[in-house]
Amino acid sequence: MTVKAMTRLIPALLLSTLASASQQSFSVENARIVSQPSRPLQWGDINIISTTDTHGWLLGHEKASAPEPNYSGTWGDYASFVHHMKGLAVEKDVDLLLVDSGDLHDGTGLTDGFPPGGVDAQDSNEFFKQMPYDVLAIGNHELYKYENTLDMHRNFAPHFQGRYLSSNVNITVFDVNNKSVSVPVGSRFRKFQTRKGRSVTAFGVIFGFTTNDVNTTVQPVDDMVQEPWFLDAIADEPDLFLLVGHMPIARNKWPVVFEAIRKVHPATPIVIFGGHLHIRDCLQLDGRSMSLASGRYMETLGWMSTHASCMASRFLAHLPQASTSSQTTAPETSPSTVVTSTANRITYQYHTNRTEETFDTPQGLNITRGLEDLRDRFDLTYQYGVAPRDYTMTRAPYPSEGSLQTLIVEEAIPTVLALNTTRTGIPSLVIISAGSQRFDIYKGPFTKNDQLTASPFVNEFLYIPDVPFEAATAVLPELNRAGAERLWGQEQEEGEGEGEERQMRLWRQERAVEKGYVEWIGDMQRRYRARAGAALQGELTSGYVTEDSCPGDGDDVPHEPLPVYPVPDFIASRTPEGVDVDKVDLIFVDFIRGQVIRTLNEVQRTRVYSMADTRVYSPVLTNELLGIYAGVAWN
Repeated sequence: MTVKAMTRLIPALLLSTLASASQQSFSVENARIVSQPSRPLQWGDINIISTTDTHGWLLGHEKASAPEPNYSGTWGDYASFVHHMKGLAVEKDVDLLLVDSGDLHDGTGLTDGFPPGGVDAQDSNEFFKQMPYDVLAIGNHELYKYENTLDMHRNFAPHFQGRYLSSNVNITVFDVNNKSVSVPVGSRFRKFQTRKGRSVTAFGVIFGFTTNDVNTTVQPVDDMVQEPWFLDAIADEPDLFLLVGHMPIARNKWPVVFEAIRKVHPATPIVIFGGHLHIRDCLQLDGRSMSLASGRYMETLGWMSTHASCMASRFLAHLPQASTSSQTTAPETSPSTVVTSTANRITYQYHTNRTEETFDTPQGLNITRGLEDLRDRFDLTYQYGVAPRDYTMTRAPYPSEGSLQTLIVEEAIPTVLALNTTRTGIPSLVIISAGSQRFDIYKGPFTKNDQLTASPFVNEFLYIPDVPFEAATAVLPELNRAGAERLWGQEQEEGEGEGEERQMRLWRQERAVEKGYVEWIGDMQRRYRARAGAALQGELTSGYVTEDSCPGDGDDVPHEPLPVYPVPDFIASRTPEGVDVDKVDLIFVDFIRGQVIRTLNEVQRTRVYSMADTRVYSPVLTNELLGIYAGVAWN
């Protein structure tokens, strides 16, 4: 079986117009209407739909501002789509598989908004379990807290009966004799036959994650491929090796797994579905393989189709797309053509030959209603205020009125802290990490769900009183000059407490993902600008514009690339004004206190500051800040 290298991916405009009047999805009138796909999906002998890094976005993106309507399809819409695609596969007498590459936890109120005593994503995962996945892999967000991992081990993995894979991840539990034992969270691997009788050997692998919670274990990939169970699992040759895992396809340890298999089976087709960096990507490790990463936050589904003599793969911003190619030799030198289209209910209907009246299935409608009931149970529609405009993390310059970082550090923090401190009236300067936010805020109602989505991290506001004005204002530029990575390393070396050190590692992990995503957006923008005639395409809607190492154009519905602007590692509030200001309260969040104190001691020599000099500035926590601010400023 030779491989045809084609893959692209595209942004999705999912217009949620559900048949039931009780559903509260985004209406067509509030979303931009986009063209339907220009040609049908290309089907092969084995076809695979992939998701990754869903992070609780099961009710779709519900805001009206671009590009959010691109991704407004619900998990119920997806379920209806999969149902119809399964039917088409039977009609065409081909195989259709479903895979997911991990990170179901931590993202929206549906995962994070559980009441006290609950477990993150336990309720939302009940809807995930209603999808007929063939292979699922564990992600790092399933390992941040032991109780989450235990829930996946006890409740999630058993439902999928050997299809939830954790090839290199164990959890420590008590056995029937009340003795602690280390066992796989899910299954090591899966061997199965497709509906058409093709044999598949599947693994679920995660990168060398080291910030997992106690009583969970992540084995290095290099060690995993030497395990007797792994060597035994790959001894027999299947029709296809299916590698699904939480690793970027263009880096990390996929080549290690790939080469271990290639030593035994030099020509057996291998397909890889990665994740973690939240980007859309495609590459080939050799002429008989294909690797695909399908984005984030249910903005994208991946589609891969294989034939007896070729393989094609493609992404979509909420579903797969068509692709064709004449390639029969190495992907680097062979021509290929690709057709993709935006993904929305209209596109779902197009690819399943359905209309608005015939698309929704009872299961799909029930899933969306169930998610809406969960939203109500978690009180996620509680409205704090109405945002007057969009505030984005990287699509507006910093500082500017449209920058979320500007809003947080120059408006929200000073306003809220002034209402909740005994230090009212004393000049202050606030310094925070620019990576303290997770998602944009869009014009319109600002709800409990928006607060949980945009600002989930829980930190205290600390301060050092009576810091000389000149020293306080010198801290920020020195922090940014040194860089967050170097300071993180010093934090680890100085060992300022195990809990604080782990929080710093977690922050660094999340920052690396966001940094990778932003770098990818910037690279897509630069490549788009370099295209001949890119500026002559007329007025376009904004969205993802994708190029990768696989041949072919990624978008058949052109988009203006999303803008991206640099943001420093650390940001600060406005400098206190007034000629008489000689001392200020230097305010910062608790998890960067080590860097702040260290830097403060570097920029002045009058006094040596220590942890003992810090105090709690306000009872308000960082994850409460935006809700309080919206109640004050946006009503």
